[in-house]
Amino acid sequence: MIEKIMLLSLALFMVAIALLLYRIIKGPTLPDRAIAIDTIGVNLISAIAIVSIVLKTKAFLEAILILGILAFIGTIAFSKYIERGVIVERKSRD
Repeated sequence: MIEKIMLLSLALFMVAIALLLYRIIKGPTLPDRAIAIDTIGVNLISAIAIVSIVLKTKAFLEAILILGILAFIGTIAFSKYIERGVIVERKSRD
């Protein structure tokens, strides 16, 4: 019973990711796209956690941690790009 619920939740996460991909492609504004990318990261982390539970292994925990860090850094970089137009600011030598 639990495995069926886990597989159903995995399928629902994949549907959510597909809808978020549509939002990234057709999103009316850049902040909408940034939020969709961040939400995809959260959904992928959740889906990997469910796969780890279904397979009864701890092998995916490092992947979850790395994906969480990369999603956070990506969101920060994209937000900075939206706000300032550049990601890395360089000071000019005057």
